[in-house]
Amino acid sequence: MYFNVNQDASLWPTLALAFQTLGVVYGDMGTSPLYVFADVFSKVPIESDVDVLGALSLVMYTIALIPLAKYVFVVLKANDNGEGGTFALYSLICRYANVNMLPNRQPADEHISSFRLKLPTPEMKRALNIKETLEKSSSLKTFLLLLVLLGTSMIIGDGILTPAISVMSAISGLQGEIHGFGTNSVVLVSIVVLVALFSIQRFGTSKVGFMFAPILALWFFCLGSIGIYNIVKHDIMVLRAINPAFIFYFFKKNGKKAWSALGGCVLCITGAEAMFADLGHFSVPAIQIAFTCVVFPCLLLAYMGQAAFLLKNPTSYARVFYDSVPGSLFWPVFVIATLAAMIASQAMISATFSCVKQSMALGCFPRLKIIHTSRKFMGQIYIPVINWFLMVMCIVVVSIFQSTTDIANAYGIAEVGVMIVSTTLVTLVMLLIWQTNLFWAFCFPIAFGSVELIYMSSVLSKIFEGGWLPLAFATFFLSVMYTWNYGSVLKYRSEVQEKISLDLMLELGSNLGTVRVPGIGLLYNELVQGIPSVFLQFLLSLPALHSTIVFVCIKHVPIPVVPQEERFLFRRVCPKDYHMFRCVARYGYKDVRKEDHHAFEQLLIESLEKFLRKEAQETTMESSNLTEEDMDNALVKSKDSDNNNVAEELRIPLMHGQNSSEETGTSITEEAPTSYMSLDEDDGIEYELSALREATASGCTYLLGHGDVRAKKNSLFFKKLVINYFYAFLRNNCRGGTANMRVPHTNIIQVGMTYMV
Repeated sequence: MYFNVNQDASLWPTLALAFQTLGVVYGDMGTSPLYVFADVFSKVPIESDVDVLGALSLVMYTIALIPLAKYVFVVLKANDNGEGGTFALYSLICRYANVNMLPNRQPADEHISSFRLKLPTPEMKRALNIKETLEKSSSLKTFLLLLVLLGTSMIIGDGILTPAISVMSAISGLQGEIHGFGTNSVVLVSIVVLVALFSIQRFGTSKVGFMFAPILALWFFCLGSIGIYNIVKHDIMVLRAINPAFIFYFFKKNGKKAWSALGGCVLCITGAEAMFADLGHFSVPAIQIAFTCVVFPCLLLAYMGQAAFLLKNPTSYARVFYDSVPGSLFWPVFVIATLAAMIASQAMISATFSCVKQSMALGCFPRLKIIHTSRKFMGQIYIPVINWFLMVMCIVVVSIFQSTTDIANAYGIAEVGVMIVSTTLVTLVMLLIWQTNLFWAFCFPIAFGSVELIYMSSVLSKIFEGGWLPLAFATFFLSVMYTWNYGSVLKYRSEVQEKISLDLMLELGSNLGTVRVPGIGLLYNELVQGIPSVFLQFLLSLPALHSTIVFVCIKHVPIPVVPQEERFLFRRVCPKDYHMFRCVARYGYKDVRKEDHHAFEQLLIESLEKFLRKEAQETTMESSNLTEEDMDNALVKSKDSDNNNVAEELRIPLMHGQNSSEETGTSITEEAPTSYMSLDEDDGIEYELSALREATASGCTYLLGHGDVRAKKNSLFFKKLVINYFYAFLRNNCRGGTANMRVPHTNIIQVGMTYMV
């Protein structure tokens, strides 16, 4: 697990990480005092103390209920080995129930050390019933996927709206101080600040976090101290808002206007989802300490101070933050507020990068270039295409709306939408994985989901006042992600249906109907079983073929990280004299695939040698009349009693200096019958190792199929439109496989292949 501090470690590393979270996670929530009351009281006029105290009480209990109670104490615990976000929750669910739309799951995946968590015994029957229901219903699988994609789309929408509203709110403070500084000036300066913000993203989260954290720490100090100053100076009786009865009085007095004002109140928790989505950059204790000890008390003091100021100056609600600042401190506070607004954007930008990376790994987003900006923390990444797209869209939003009020209407929908998705997924995690008592499991969605639905009903009423924008963004990204997933699943199913039969391979003979020359051919494909149809294209197109063929499948499993020693899963394809193997290289959605091709080839060949030696040992044991069950007991370190079907898989880990009892070995053939095995095992293993070394000396060649996916002629018009145009456009413009492998073009052979789906 990454980013978690061990129990015996010093507290200082955790505190240092907590300090850094201020610069990345809490900037968005920290700058909400710039615009919350301004938006609330634009809908509810201040006529009495009840209006101010009721709005303050709403804000205080919203912060206490959603970020503190929900995220800090519950949702952060639903992390996937230190990774957060909607896709992390989805991958967690996929591990316990086979709900992934891509049918490439193997029993051996469940024996990866980090794949399964220990299941508690209570409520087991209920959890198994839920698991069975999910796995049997294709409509529930699709609904779950769409829900996750919707949440991810909303987070990306937040990444667009957060910089726009935060920066504009800070810059608008100049309108009351500089004569002639109008709306156009605010828009122009905001665009300049946004360009600067997105331009520094390439330096990485770590450098940005350490640079921003001191500024945010100073900003929270300003919020707290100015809040105390206003409470003492104007009206200390504002502390009465701690009584939640003022919420009731607020709604009783204002009715529908109070309900409309909820759309402004919810802005006080914008960025709360970043606490979970940015978890991969930091740790659970660091985020919890920073919020409970710094962010939460400072925000409460800031809102109390503004409310105390409004009790004496009710007409100043539009500029309540800057007007409540002592006059001599305006310019220092303005500079810090502007910097804090820039930093606020960092939270959702980092969260957007994390979500896109996770969705790419799980096959729900086109492949893009990812730059890992930290050697120490794998979760800290930078995606250039997404970064510049967010920048352009932020500039468009600021230029079109030119008002923080309209952007706030849009912002609320995106924020509450993500929270509702998280509540739904965490409830499913409670029932399926944690196996929480049914009463407590339903208390979670009732307590938090009901509040979020009330807020959603309010913000949806602003659809024609800017609320359509996040819905448009969500629709666009949801269409892109679902189209990519839909096309990828159809392509995989087509490959499974068109795979080459073993009978044809046996008819061709060990020479495969061609000349075998020394060398290793690494044929990349997506199948985890069977011989891909593209192999037949190579047989027809090439005058000769390599003496050793390895079908390589790069497969992402629904866990954050696959240990290096458990990376490769080997099996034999066809009889021994064919010298053909399958290698499934398994990666988690946080794994870094940046090793050069030489390192990958060396690891693969070492693993293949271990496979051949282990195969010979197992065959010798079989010849000693050991049953398959006895062999499993000798060689398999069983992790789950219900995984007897793992005997169909063979995993040869890249282990060095460990006992063979720690390795997993099972049956040695995939498609070939055992009658094709060599009679003399000792001579056989030496012959195969010698042939492998000879092939290695001649080098590796990468055999790639350039696939073109087309809908069948009898398909529906909508399917043809999606596959032939939308999905084809995404495939043609995403990052190709050769770019990801960093392989010289002289080592690559490509053939064309058309998949009819």
